[in-house]
Amino acid sequence: MDMLIGGQWVSKDVVREICSPFDGTVVDTVPAADADDVRAAIDAAEQGAHVMAAMPAHQRCELLRRASQLLADRQEEIAQLLVGEVGKTIREARGEAARPPAIFDLCADAARHIAGEVIPFDAAPGGEGRQGFCKRVPCGIVSAISPFNFPVALSAHKVGPALAAGNSVILKPASQSPLACLTMAKAIDEAGFPPGACNVVTVSGAEAEPMITDDRVRVVNFTGSAEVGRTLAQQAGIKRLHLELGSSSSVTVMADADWEAALPRLITGAFGVAGQVCISVQKILVHQPIYEEFVECYVTEAEKLTVGDPLDEATDVGPMISLSAAEQAEQWMQEAIAAGGRALCGARREGNLFWPTVLVDVPWGEKVTCQEAFAPIVVICSIKDMDEAIELTNATPYGLQTGIYTRDIPTAFKFADAVDQGGVNINETCWWRVDFQPYGGVKNSGVGREGIMYAIEEMTEWKTVTFNLS
Repeated sequence: MDMLIGGQWVSKDVVREICSPFDGTVVDTVPAADADDVRAAIDAAEQGAHVMAAMPAHQRCELLRRASQLLADRQEEIAQLLVGEVGKTIREARGEAARPPAIFDLCADAARHIAGEVIPFDAAPGGEGRQGFCKRVPCGIVSAISPFNFPVALSAHKVGPALAAGNSVILKPASQSPLACLTMAKAIDEAGFPPGACNVVTVSGAEAEPMITDDRVRVVNFTGSAEVGRTLAQQAGIKRLHLELGSSSSVTVMADADWEAALPRLITGAFGVAGQVCISVQKILVHQPIYEEFVECYVTEAEKLTVGDPLDEATDVGPMISLSAAEQAEQWMQEAIAAGGRALCGARREGNLFWPTVLVDVPWGEKVTCQEAFAPIVVICSIKDMDEAIELTNATPYGLQTGIYTRDIPTAFKFADAVDQGGVNINETCWWRVDFQPYGGVKNSGVGREGIMYAIEEMTEWKTVTFNLS
């Protein structure tokens, strides 16, 4: 596939192969872009930003609605690409492919409702005889850098609001998974957006620096690791930063909860997308009275999961994105076991395939308890009371989302108030979200919020207009 710069589909003599994490076959090739291509995209986006800022809101709405329909028409194509480049199971891939059309449809609605307010200047001494208002205006150029695990859905979360707000955007897909993003860009291009409004550059992280440092770029929207996010923040200079940097999430299960009904969600939350989700259920904190029974039932369900070919409709867990990722997960698991932990199921790797693994008796402080494993590994811990649940939930440098299962309303409120997290789900796992909610974290999980209107706030500036009528 070619990349999109200034309304033109650009190829290069040097290409990069995109290979299946499952069997290593070549899915497609993309141009091996470099920093010069990034600068060309910024030049195009500079022109596109002027056109987008002048475009009436109803036209932006119409174009986004058209893109939504074109994305809906391509859902199965996108799903197949996600299986090929990410290794998602076909059921997971179809779930992700359904999100961009819905996100763009929400963005179309939002484009009509970007409003300001009248300012009562006479509320302050010296304001007499003055009237005015403030309104939201586009920032200009948005650099969007998306991850491998939900490449097209999270790219839609960046590109859609940027266009709805009247910005132009340069998208850098993850090097491992650019194909679905390029297919999304085809829909945007065919919808009729002006040249330079949306640009997609298939560039490596090392070559993408102008997207961060160029002064014409006014917003950097990045999803990825905390380490890379910290580097981007140092490079960016004076511009808006929206950083979603992952998590080490836990779910608490109290003795009064209907935990048997919650088991399927806790299984999917831990092992979906091979655990490669920033809000994956990495730890389950279980109240002591039900701990033994819960662990037994949970392991039984985890052992039922089928690992293998992601194109097989029966597969529950596909491959991890790379051999190095699978090897790191194996190393962290082995370190936890060496420290005294026990593996009750899984603990098996074949190439990029990693079997769903349940660990218990892991000392707190091991990497799998407080860093982001990004693998199909879950640690189950026994807790004596709610206070310990709160303490362990907060005992991580991350704070993206958490969840708690309990029937007791005061307990739920106490937990929600006390945990240092961007989102708290009651009687639901940390995995759950909808695409229009404010979504983002605290601490090392980043700054800023996704969710259509909330992302638009990140990508617009306030402009105040004052009339002296005296």
